[in-house]
Amino acid sequence: MSVEFEVVEDPARACSALLVGAAAAEGHIVLAGGSTPRAAYTQFVDAVRDVGIKVGGATLWFGDERCVAPDDERSNYLMVKRSLLDALGDCNQPHVERIHGELGPTPAADAYEQALRGAGSPEFDLVLLGIGADGHTASLFPNQPSLSERTRWAVGVAQPGLEPFVPRVTLTLPALASARHVVFLATGQSKAAAVARAFGADAKPDPRIPSSMLVARAKWITVLLDPPAAANL
Repeated sequence: MSVEFEVVEDPARACSALLVGAAAAEGHIVLAGGSTPRAAYTQFVDAVRDVGIKVGGATLWFGDERCVAPDDERSNYLMVKRSLLDALGDCNQPHVERIHGELGPTPAADAYEQALRGAGSPEFDLVLLGIGADGHTASLFPNQPSLSERTRWAVGVAQPGLEPFVPRVTLTLPALASARHVVFLATGQSKAAAVARAFGADAKPDPRIPSSMLVARAKWITVLLDPPAAANL
């Protein structure tokens, strides 16, 4: 296991370069929700279109999803569709395996588990994750039972730990840890304390800080930060 830090002025741009490499290599990529990933997706599209890179052989998965319809404004899929898929155009579309959150947390998790197993429980090439001010990542929230799951790759989350308070589906720690490369994105002073508690010199796996629990399990973690988010390291 290796954790490396990259402190840059524009984490989204650095992330977009990783996305381009993984997609061009026809990799399996797990996408995250949030404003910084959205900026990375926009810059990814710009890079792909400017250079004419073909990404149709890549497969896009989702780290988590809210249990809403795919056209709901709270949907991670809708954000990715608007910022990435629609902008790529019909001739350069990766394969997308979305979480059908509209089914409800347990049926949607079961369906996603089936899709993952049907794809051979892929070793993801790149997993993108955020980190909340409470240390959560994907929809793995502090002290919840999902953190103890070791056999399933996807589970339902009936009671999320933050707004919007709608049920979720999330990949589990074993699924996320299967990746060749896990990249955490964090920007802003509001994330500095959580980053330090999850990845700092004195950090250790702690169910109160779910992000910290990947450190001992993942093969390679990069934490992409802007200077304010790195302030407490």
